[in-house]
Amino acid sequence: MLAIRLLTMLLGLLAGLGAGRALAAIQPEELGVVNTLSLMLAGMLTALLFAPRAERVGLQYTTRLSRWYAALSPRKVAAATFGMVVALLLSVLLGSLLQGLPFYTWVWSIAVTVLLSVFFVTYATGHADAFGLLAFPQVRRKPGSKLLDSSVIIDGRILDLTRAGLLEGELVAPAFILRELQALSDSADPQKRTRGKRGLSILEDLRDLNHLRVEDWDDPALPGADDKLIRLARETGARIITNDSNLGKIARLHDVQTINIHEIAVALRPQVQAGDPLTITITKSGQQAGQGVGYLDDGTMVVVEDALKHRGKAVRVQVVNNVQTSVGRMIFAKLDREEVVV
Repeated sequence: MLAIRLLTMLLGLLAGLGAGRALAAIQPEELGVVNTLSLMLAGMLTALLFAPRAERVGLQYTTRLSRWYAALSPRKVAAATFGMVVALLLSVLLGSLLQGLPFYTWVWSIAVTVLLSVFFVTYATGHADAFGLLAFPQVRRKPGSKLLDSSVIIDGRILDLTRAGLLEGELVAPAFILRELQALSDSADPQKRTRGKRGLSILEDLRDLNHLRVEDWDDPALPGADDKLIRLARETGARIITNDSNLGKIARLHDVQTINIHEIAVALRPQVQAGDPLTITITKSGQQAGQGVGYLDDGTMVVVEDALKHRGKAVRVQVVNNVQTSVGRMIFAKLDREEVVV
């Protein structure tokens, strides 16, 4: 970063200037000027050598400051400002009343100001929701409301869950999510355009079911839709419905609850145990020699030993093992005695 490098060089220049002036006090005037210029140049060059390290440290703290700033609630910032104003006004009033006392000095004035500031700022931020702060857009807090991520809208299963009555509370579509879907539907990429139009169609169907509310809220200071969703969820106390596992992890770090539709679908898949009979169609070969691979109706992969010879045919198999992996469930099986289904 150029600004950090220039600031580091300026500090080195000032350090050289200070050392040169201290040395000039005990030397002749002409020699002192030369030494001062030399020390200033040496300080600037030395600072230039340490500039890369200063840039790394500065970038690290700048990133932390940006994350801290992004996590701030506008309501709490305004409440803290209000508390600080009250503390300063009271400190001026008390100073005017107590200035006639013989023991009351500027030290006591600073101490009173600090104590009042700590008390009122802490109290105001702890009760920020009680302030009617008109300077910031207020969002509706409704128990049980759920924010919809673009991934879960495009997925479409949210519509079936709503029709089945499995999602309680109000579904909320933030305005910035609508703009994201609109941008997808206007994209030159056919796949993105199809996804965007599907998402908008799903929202129309949810609106017809009277389960959808559009929240006209946005924070231009936040860079992405995920950050805005987390901020809005913290402001309203709502949950986030998504299929993005990374968004779920970040949200949980911010104490925001999430519902992952994909994880629910995986959990609701029918379970099979060792020894259970199945009938599947072998569609391709497995990783090991002779292995055949088929799929259940819900998409679960079934790996069958010595079944490649029956490729393209329906066979009866017996479950040997049921393994849960990071990408889903996988079943290992062996051929039954009556292999091919007639």
